[in-house]
Amino acid sequence: MAVVSKKAGSSKAAKRAPSKAAKAPIKLPDGMWDRIATKAYELWDARGRRDAFALQDWLDAETIVMDEIHESRE
Repeated sequence: MAVVSKKAGSSKAAKRAPSKAAKAPIKLPDGMWDRIATKAYELWDARGRRDAFALQDWLDAETIVMDEIHESRE
């Protein structure tokens, strides 16, 4: 079996600009992370503690918390 090595800096990927995913995460207002985490835990618990749905629970919690914030500003 042959081993192939690439020289450093020779790939096209190394020459590309950083992707949008490489940027720093958005800074949340104070307490927002905790509110979302608490809501995500509540959803996880209410939905039967399904391990495979952590991301969905987090995204749903973000939506709920954001809706609560927007409703309170009206």
